[in-house]
Amino acid sequence: MLNKKVSYQGKESTWSYVIFLKVRELAHYLASKKKKLDFVTPEYEIERIDSYDIRQKILNISYVDWKKLGFSKGTLHYMKQNAKSDKPFTLNAHEKERLETWEG
Repeated sequence: MLNKKVSYQGKESTWSYVIFLKVRELAHYLASKKKKLDFVTPEYEIERIDSYDIRQKILNISYVDWKKLGFSKGTLHYMKQNAKSDKPFTLNAHEKERLETWEG
């Protein structure tokens, strides 16, 4: 997540660099070099891939259908384990793309 790009001060920067700038801004504020803080900009957004529909689609797909899409049985096994748990998970772009095209 720290390598994700975000628009800040008119250019695209990584979150790690924006955090660095915000920590430096806080240090300047604490040292009385700066009069105000702005921790609102840029706004942080979380994109969830693991919606209820995606979880159900993963749990309903058969190993045979998954194999026809060109993936290994092990990939689907771990995806099903992630879908069963209540924890958030991510999918690779190619897995997500093929999963969205699959009709159960």
